[in-house]
Amino acid sequence: MHTFMVVTAATLASLLVVLGIAGIAFDWVVPWARKKVLRPRLSGYGMLVGGVGFALFDILGPLDRAFGPLSLVGWFMFMAGLFLSWMSQRPGRAS
Repeated sequence: MHTFMVVTAATLASLLVVLGIAGIAFDWVVPWARKKVLRPRLSGYGMLVGGVGFALFDILGPLDRAFGPLSLVGWFMFMAGLFLSWMSQRPGRAS
C-alpha cells in the first residue's frame, strides 16, 4: 500500500510541474479552469511552485529528523503555489 501511495503522489506532483511548465511556456490552462483563470502564466508559476513544494513535502516529510526544515520549506512552497493560483483568477493591474 505504501508503494501505491508514493507512486500516486509522485505522479500528481509530476503532473503539476508539467502543467505549470505548459502554462508558463504556452499560456495553456486545463480546460475546466479556462473560464476562471485570467492570467495563465501566473497560474503556471503557481502550479510549478506548488508541484515542487508538494514533492519536497511528500518525499522529505517522513524523514523528519534529517530533512525536517526542508520539508517545511516544501509546505510553504505548496502554500505559495496555491496563493499564486488564486491570484491568477484575479484581474491584473490596469497599465
